[in-house]
Amino acid sequence: MKSGDVFYYADEFNVSWLPTLRALWSPRGQQVMIPTPGQPYRRYGLGAVNYHSGETVILFRRRKRRREVAELLQALVDKHPTGTIYVAWDNADTHEDDEVEAVVRGAAGRLVLLYLPTYSPWLNPTEMLWRHFRREVTHCELFETMDALLRAAQDFFDRFNRIPQQVLSIIGSHVAIPA
Repeated sequence: MKSGDVFYYADEFNVSWLPTLRALWSPRGQQVMIPTPGQPYRRYGLGAVNYHSGETVILFRRRKRRREVAELLQALVDKHPTGTIYVAWDNADTHEDDEVEAVVRGAAGRLVLLYLPTYSPWLNPTEMLWRHFRREVTHCELFETMDALLRAAQDFFDRFNRIPQQVLSIIGSHVAIPA
């Protein structure tokens, strides 16, 4: 990569109002009760992680269709007005269509999409960040409203954008950030 080029891994993740459940310690013979909402409302996160700087670009949307995927790519192009932007992601249907292609064409050769093999999430380090997000924000936690959940989710990513070394550690990048 040349100076000024950036490399992102990108993917989508679910943000469900239903709390994600995991094993918990509790006193012997007592079951921990986790409240749940009446309806399983859901939003989607579309995100990209810069593998060299640890910075994230996250969008929260009601859907994760081709249009929303194109919005994520456009956000990356807008963020980096010069240099080549490499984006590695899976082979989801939403990653290939006219709307995505329009963003690629509009970037005039500065946006290069790289496709990971199908059914191989272990090759995409963003999966580790999404796992960390769930563990810290949604595991066994019921929010008053979907808006409160989305605020907590945005706060998580805003906080981690202030400490990119932590993101690099989570995703397994061993790239050193200059002091």
